[in-house]
Amino acid sequence: MTTTAELIMVNLDSSDPVAHAAFYHRVLGWEITHSQAEYSMISSSGVSVGFGLVEGYRPPRWPDANSDKRYHLDLYVDDLAIAEKEFVAMGASKPAFQPGGERWVVLIDPVGQPFCICRRPAS
Repeated sequence: MTTTAELIMVNLDSSDPVAHAAFYHRVLGWEITHSQAEYSMISSSGVSVGFGLVEGYRPPRWPDANSDKRYHLDLYVDDLAIAEKEFVAMGASKPAFQPGGERWVVLIDPVGQPFCICRRPAS
């Protein structure tokens, strides 16, 4: 294969793009580069995450395998317990079902999408 691609952006469905972008701005420390009711965006190092308004948006029901799931982010953190506490204080919630044991924690962002925080490898 001679052609390679470079990821420049991921766009996510949202019920509240401004709040969704603000949440991940705080979680990731990325800059809010666009903020409107219909569409908001955060960016860092040439990569962006956009949040687009979808009327009638319904979040997935974690861990219901029959529920629609639009995306799933995995994020490295240095300390799972500290990150969990901080992200919940920012508006995330922690569901009862936790399949990761000690390796990762599933959280639900403010618009209902699951994401995982994973312990950063020691190397």
